[in-house]
Formats: sequence, C-alpha cells, structure tokens
Amino acid sequence: MHEFDFSSRPFILFWEVTRACALACRHCRAEAQPHAHPQELTHAEALKLIDDIRELNPHMLVLTGGDPMMRRDLPDIIRAAANSGLHVALSPAATPRLLHADFAALKAAGVRSLSLSLDGASADTHDRFRGVPHTFDRTLQAAQLAKQAGLMLQVNTTLSRATLPEFDAFVSLMQQVQPDVWSIFALVPTGRAQVQDLPDANEVEEVWQRLVSLRKQLPFAIKTTEGHHFRRVLMQAAQKGAPPPRHLIPTRDGKGVLFISHIGEVQPSGFLPITLGNVREESLTQLYRNHPLLKRLRDDDALHGKCGACEYRHVCGGSRSRAYGVTGDAFAPEPLCNYTPAALRGAVQS
Repeated sequence: MHEFDFSSRPFILFWEVTRACALACRHCRAEAQPHAHPQELTHAEALKLIDDIRELNPHMLVLTGGDPMMRRDLPDIIRAAANSGLHVALSPAATPRLLHADFAALKAAGVRSLSLSLDGASADTHDRFRGVPHTFDRTLQAAQLAKQAGLMLQVNTTLSRATLPEFDAFVSLMQQVQPDVWSIFALVPTGRAQVQDLPDANEVEEVWQRLVSLRKQLPFAIKTTEGHHFRRVLMQAAQKGAPPPRHLIPTRDGKGVLFISHIGEVQPSGFLPITLGNVREESLTQLYRNHPLLKRLRDDDALHGKCGACEYRHVCGGSRSRAYGVTGDAFAPEPLCNYTPAALRGAVQS
C-alpha cells in the first residue's frame, strides 16, 4: 500500500478556479453558469491562494471548474503554481475556446496533465449528456492536441444509469483515443445529478469485475473516481492470483482529497458539499489538518454500518459523498457496494 500521511497533507487538491462554463452538462456537480460569480476569487486572491496551497503541499493540484479556461488569468495561476513546485493538472471543458488554446503554451506554463470527459460513446449520446452539440468531436480533437503537446491525458467517463448500457462501446472508444489513464466516475447525486440517476450496486460490481480483466488487456491505466470499492475488487482479484494493483492509494473525500470552490469555500471534496471554512478568512493548512469533520472522515473506524465493519475499510471506505447524497449522512454505508463484510456474514443486518 502507498505510504502517504493524509493527516498532514492531501494527495490531491481540486481548485474550482471558476464556475463559469459554456456547457450545460446533465450531471454537473458545479451547476455551472455562463458567467463568473461576482464573488469569485480575484487575481490577487488567487495568487495568494497559490502560496497557501504550496504551504499545504498536495501531491497534485487540479485546476477545474466550471471551465478553468474561462478565467483570463489562468496562465498566471498555472505559472505561479508550477513555479511553486506544484504538480499542476488541468480539467477544461471541450469548447471552441479550448481548441483555440495553445496546448504547447499550457505545457510550457507548467501544466503536466490534462483531463477530458467522454460521457457518451457516440456524438449523439455524449452531446446530449453535455447539453451542447459538437462537444464529442471537440473532445476527440482536444485529446489529440494534448497528446501532440506531450501532456499526460486522462479521460473521465461517468458511470450512471444512462451510460451503463454503453460500457462496451466506451471500451472501444478508449482503444481509439488511447489516453494515459481512463478514469470511471461512479456518479454522485449532487449538483444536477439525482439519486434516480445512480446505477444498481450489482451492475456496478459487474463493471468493476470487467475492469479487473480489462487492466490486463488495455495499454493504458484504469482508475475510478468515487468508486473506492473498485480497490476492494482489485485486492480480491489479487488474492485469487491476478496481478496486484500497482498504485493503490487509499484516498476518499476528506482523506487525502480536498476541494476549494470558486469563492474560496473549503470542502472535503467537490462532491461532498459541506463547507468547512473559507480561504479568505482561514488557513488552508490548519483547516485540512485540524477541522473536526476532516479528522473524522480520515478515521476508518468512524464509518457506520457495513463500511465500518468491512475488512477493506482501510483501503476503501466507500464514497462519503455518495453516502451523504443518498442518506444525508457522510458516514453511512456506500450505496453502490453490494459486498457483505466477513464480520457480518450470517448475521442479521439492519
């Protein structure tokens, strides 16, 4: 298991530099808007925040949105972060603005990796999901531009009730795109996403089992986002002789993960909308290390129900965001996991 002190610093920090975006995605976490919020962090505040982030020293800083390309000072933010020694990743929207960007200049400024979303395996389904025509084609073009510029490319795909039937087509599409990493995001009911959009837990388990097999067949890495129980499936497969997972980093909302909103609010993750404080008023480092909720979220034994009894809780722990979105309790059992822990087998479960 990867050794990393989650109590001291996050492994990955997401900064929503703006909520402005030209798309209207069906499941948008941010409920993005066409224009920037009037209370969005100013240029000076953004540069000060870079200093605060450097003090916290996350393994990776992801600049996201909305669409981060909508911020005119994005190059300044990237340069300041990279010059501070931070590993900078960028998560833009596939818009004409992105295709007109200079990808080589983004890399020169300090962007190391870029993530794009493909949430439909065809132009018809993806554009319907994203709410704007031609987004599918733009995403494929942006992927090629990123690779030509030498940026590491991650493609994100949402796993929902609507996208589940296209899984085989997604696999074929990824073989065409050839990203460095394919990340499957198990939907969280927050923002525009609803509980009824979630797939069934048994269906998710089948997808995870498929991914175990695909790891051996596909030439790129496969990971999940808010699909922490995929780690349990990987460990179970390794116990049966499958290749052990190379990078098993036991992060989850608030445990190695932190989120800063466009107006400076600090939250355990972008999918767990509980505000802990604001970077305009409080120390980012002190919030992460000392806030009572974050300390409890990092306690594997604080989990309720079967997650708290699970022998895989130290590497998984379930999505605290999805538990909160479905039940209102961030410590409730993972709604999309069908596994019964060894300690509860044969027992009556309430």
